[in-house]
Amino acid sequence: MTDSESKRPLLVDGGPLTIAEVVQVARIDRQVRIGDEAMRRLAASRSRVEACLGDGQAHYGINTGFGSLSQQRVGRDDLAQLQVNLVRSHAAGVGDPLPREIVRGMLLLLAASLSRGLSGVRPVVVERLAGLLNAGVTPVVPSIGSVGASGDLAPLAHAALVLMGEGQADVGGRVLSGGDAMRSAGIAPLALEAKEGLALLNGTHLMAAQGALLCADFERLFHAAIAACAMSIDGCMATDAFLDARLHEARRQPGQSMVAERLRALLAGSEIVRSHRDNDPRVQDPYSFRCAPAVLGAAWDAACYVKLAVERELHAVTDNPLVFDDCAVVSGGNFHGMPIAIPLDVLSIPLAHVAGIAERRIFTMLAGSDPASGLRPFLAARPGLQSGLMIVQYTAAACCNELAGLAAPASVVNLPTSAGMEDYNSFGPRAAAKAGRAIELARYVVAIELLCAAEAVECHRPLRSGDGVERVHAMVRSVVPRFTEDRPLAEDVERIVADMLPRL
Repeated sequence: MTDSESKRPLLVDGGPLTIAEVVQVARIDRQVRIGDEAMRRLAASRSRVEACLGDGQAHYGINTGFGSLSQQRVGRDDLAQLQVNLVRSHAAGVGDPLPREIVRGMLLLLAASLSRGLSGVRPVVVERLAGLLNAGVTPVVPSIGSVGASGDLAPLAHAALVLMGEGQADVGGRVLSGGDAMRSAGIAPLALEAKEGLALLNGTHLMAAQGALLCADFERLFHAAIAACAMSIDGCMATDAFLDARLHEARRQPGQSMVAERLRALLAGSEIVRSHRDNDPRVQDPYSFRCAPAVLGAAWDAACYVKLAVERELHAVTDNPLVFDDCAVVSGGNFHGMPIAIPLDVLSIPLAHVAGIAERRIFTMLAGSDPASGLRPFLAARPGLQSGLMIVQYTAAACCNELAGLAAPASVVNLPTSAGMEDYNSFGPRAAAKAGRAIELARYVVAIELLCAAEAVECHRPLRSGDGVERVHAMVRSVVPRFTEDRPLAEDVERIVADMLPRL
């Protein structure tokens, strides 16, 4: 995104959001504007809700209780209090607060869903949500409490409390009461009317916001993983023969072909590859090198499935009931999180493989067991006196062990809620939390591979790798020096994660 684009408010008009737009609002505080067409749809939808208030019929969540209490009718004089009670009673989350970026993403997705004009809320509701985002008022939302079925109820309730002038919010790093936060931003508390509390609480907005940010993070990490793989190929003096495009065309897997193409480009012109092309005693390289296109390509293809599901959710209306043009108020299950929970569960699997195959290459580089690689044990200048990079492989192995556990799905373990009315939940927020932790761990493993591979390439100087690999090598060296003496390595790894990976 250019500077001019970042300064221009994001128009929320009922159309699909993109992952990039969610990232912009969530992470760099891009402003939001509700479009005129969205305001028209909101006004028309609200008029349909108001028309049904006097028809004598039971309409779920409008003039009835909620969940297993839906058979209880509520009188017209109590409809506003019904919505207030709903928000207050559902704000039951616990645990550490969600990161600011996730809450901002959740608010954006909530505003976008409501703006599509099927939820029956007044235009002012969506305007106030945009107001929170634009003023930097971020509700404090506990991280535990959503089962990802009837929407992300508890997290959204904590956010809705702030709209009402209750709860807590972060403003510029200070936690204030919801009322004080709204006053500091010059925003009047919202007095809820019929249907509006329910519309604010229903929906997959937490899960989908997490999914959008995770997809963006995966893509950046994946590019770094390919770069690390390419550098390791030359660091271990492996061949590039297995990158032959004909091999990968024969496999018919798009991710595999893409990874092979990227590796070829990074290694193009490598003097290291040419130096051992003839008379190399090794017939084939280990799987972690030779099969990297297949493994990483499969991971990419899986992530593409996740991204498609997230993109669909960014154009969805996940409220219940929905109000249609013919004044029909239709109850259903659009709030159920399974369409996003399963993809979020899936995302931890490719992350485990991205890290797992990187750890195997780290092991190979440090083992010093292949004389043809030209590498000393643990890449130490004086093995024995020095331990070199020995222990970073332990750290990578520890990360991979935890990643294996994170790859177990959350969505397949079920617990019913609401006295059995909500008897099959998705637990999508847990799947998202697992994927978030998996991203964090995989970053460390890829950073460790970059650290080791950069050192391994140095062992072959004055030979140079391909221009692409050399650019990455220079980036590593811009944040960590070459290894000459034993030193604590934790800071090196953290610097690569914090200062280099975001630039790849």
